[in-house]
Amino acid sequence: MKLISSRENALYKDLKHLAGSSSARRKAGRTLLDGVHLCESYLQLRGVPPQCIVSEAALQNPEVAEIIAQCEAQHVSCIAMPEALYAALSQVEHGVGILFVIDTPERAVTAPLTQSAVLLDNLQDPGNVGSILRSAAAAGIRQVYCSGGTAFCWSPKVLRAAMGAHFVVDIYEGVDLAALIADSAIAVLATSGYAEQRLYDVDLRQPVAWLLGHEGQGVADELLAMATHRVVIPHLGQVESLNVAACAAVCFFEQMRQNLA
Repeated sequence: MKLISSRENALYKDLKHLAGSSSARRKAGRTLLDGVHLCESYLQLRGVPPQCIVSEAALQNPEVAEIIAQCEAQHVSCIAMPEALYAALSQVEHGVGILFVIDTPERAVTAPLTQSAVLLDNLQDPGNVGSILRSAAAAGIRQVYCSGGTAFCWSPKVLRAAMGAHFVVDIYEGVDLAALIADSAIAVLATSGYAEQRLYDVDLRQPVAWLLGHEGQGVADELLAMATHRVVIPHLGQVESLNVAACAAVCFFEQMRQNLA
């Protein structure tokens, strides 16, 4: 295992840039997985990463030691560093002390929608995006399409919120949602607080595409007009509406409920 002890080390500088800059992650086509859970999920579902980074203190942790053993058995570059250097790379407070550097997949849309999917129109909050990915994976939805204005799905905050969903869901970014909807072979359901049709009155026993919009403005008018159905989730009480991630979870699991009935 290689040891880095200087902040002036060229590799360390590259890692720090990757940890702190979204544009650097996009340009490099790489990102960081932070923590034991994400690293174990990646090993189980995607294989070994290009690099494994650990703090020296974490070397005594049995879970970390097992991850390192799996990586080294596959000739992965494993790098240790003092806690002071490692802390500048990690965004997890009181974490165990392990990171994976992974390549972020780039997928191009090559076919019309034929299976259940999620379409994200300009969602800005990384926590919401990650939660939606997690709910989609839990509900058996395997495709997520993001407009250019949506938060970068491979940012550390989205990765932490999704809790491994990235490794079971195919994510497409920078998608022209209008073209995707126009060519769709399945119904597209847009959520809107102003819709008249209730979610629970729609037949969801076939594949559908869920169109979810910006946290404040909702789905863009152009896309809303293209949707097959515009649905509302009825609710009681004084709140104006559900958070978009909560709305997504209700929609996904209502579809799952209908298909299990």
